[in-house]
Amino acid sequence: MNKKKKQMFLLISILVLLLAVLFVIKTAAQKQEEENAREEEASVVYINQMDNIVGISYDAGNGEMVFEKSEDVWTYVPDPDFPLNSSYPENIVYDFSALAAERELEGADDPADYGIDEPLYTITLTDTEKGEETLYFGDMSGDNYYVMAESTGKIYTVSSTVLTNLDYTLEEMAKLDELPSIGSGNLVKEEIIRDGESTVYDSENEDDTENIAAVAGGLGALTLSEAADYSVEDEDLAEFGLDEASRITVKATYTTGSEEEKEENIFILYMGDEDGNGNRYVMVEDSRIVYLISTEVCANILNE
Repeated sequence: MNKKKKQMFLLISILVLLLAVLFVIKTAAQKQEEENAREEEASVVYINQMDNIVGISYDAGNGEMVFEKSEDVWTYVPDPDFPLNSSYPENIVYDFSALAAERELEGADDPADYGIDEPLYTITLTDTEKGEETLYFGDMSGDNYYVMAESTGKIYTVSSTVLTNLDYTLEEMAKLDELPSIGSGNLVKEEIIRDGESTVYDSENEDDTENIAAVAGGLGALTLSEAADYSVEDEDLAEFGLDEASRITVKATYTTGSEEEKEENIFILYMGDEDGNGNRYVMVEDSRIVYLISTEVCANILNE
C-alpha cells in the first residue's frame, strides 16, 4: 500500500471513529433528555385529570354558564338554539382536563383560610367515566389562586391564567353569520322587495351604474357584530318588523372566482324596523340571529 492510500485509509478510519463517537454522544444526550422529561412529568401534581369532558358548569361573575356536549357538538343548556362557537368550551376543556398545580399545600386545614369557603370562581366538570368534579377558587397568592378539589378536599395553588377562558360573556361566545365579500367589482344585480313591489339595479344596465356603485358601497360596509336576539322565534319576528309581511328583502347577486371560472351567488338580507337608536334590525336568510345595523348603512344598501 503506497503512502497516499495509507493516509486516505487513516483519514477514513478517523472519520468513522468520530461519527461513531458523535452517535454515542447524541444517543446518550437523547436518552438523558427523555429521562429528564419523564422525571419532570412524574413530579407534576395534577389537580384534575379527565379524558372525556362532556359537561361544564361555572360562574365567573357573568352569571352561570352551563354547556353540554353531545355527538361532538357543544350547546348552551339554557338555550340550546344559541349559536355557540364551540371553540370556547373546547378551550375550557383544554385548560381543565389536566390541571397542573403550582404546588400542593401540605397540612392545609381550614378552607376558609384560603377564601375557598366563599369562592370567587366555581367550576364543575362532568366526565363520561370519572363523573363530576368541582373546583373552588379562593383567594389569590401573588399570580396564583388557591383552589380546592371537592373530591379530595386538598388545596393547591394554580396559575391565574387558567381562568382566562372563563371570563367571556355569552354574547362573546356567539358564532355570528359570515358575510360574502361584495363590492362594485363583483355585484351583478340587487333586487329590493318592499310591500310586494320590486326594484332592481342591474350592472348590465348602463343607467344603473351609479345605483350599483351606491348599493355595493352599502353591502361592502355591512358588518355583523351586534345582535339584538341570538335565537329569535318565528312568533317574535314581528317585534323587530322582520316577519314576512313587514320586512324588506334584499337579494344581491354577486360573482366569485376568477375571470375564467366565475360563479354567481345570491346573498339575501332581511331588513326590519328601526330601534330608535340609529340602528335597524336585520337578519341573514336561514339565520336566527337579529342584528343591529346602522340606519346609514341600511339606507345605502336600499339606495335611499
